Amino acid sequence: MYEALITLDGWTFLAQICNLMIQLFIFKKLLLDPVRKVIAQRKAKADSQIEDARKLRAEAEAMKAEYEQNMRNARAEANEIVASAQKTAAARSEEMLNEARSQAAALKQKAEADIAQERKKAVNEVKDEIGGMAIEIASKVVEREIKESDHKALIDEFIQNVGEAS
Repeated sequence: MYEALITLDGWTFLAQICNLMIQLFIFKKLLLDPVRKVIAQRKAKADSQIEDARKLRAEAEAMKAEYEQNMRNARAEANEIVASAQKTAAARSEEMLNEARSQAAALKQKAEADIAQERKKAVNEVKDEIGGMAIEIASKVVEREIKESDHKALIDEFIQNVGEAS
């Protein structure tokens, strides 16, 4: 009985080899080829995803470079605007200072002119008063004969009146 298990029969062996080949063929056609197709599809999908990721990364880097360039341009423009504003402010302040100086000079000239006019007016008034006093003294002198003491008294009175007027 056990001998049948150990013995080697040629036709049985050949039938078993054929059976194994048919099973391998069926296994290959039904299982191995579809599995290879799925693996190939997954590999292609993974490769396309990797390629898409590379493209997206390149686009992102390009966008980042463009953003950085825009930021540099914006900073440069902001610096130009600030510099321009500072120049404008400096020019405007200089203009305002010059205008204030000219107004101050005009006020000073007007004040000097007013002072000179008032001085002339005061001098004329003093001259008028002195002339009036001189006429008054002359009329007093004419009215009476003047003695030396009267003459001195009139001069002192005239000097006192001039002192009060000034």
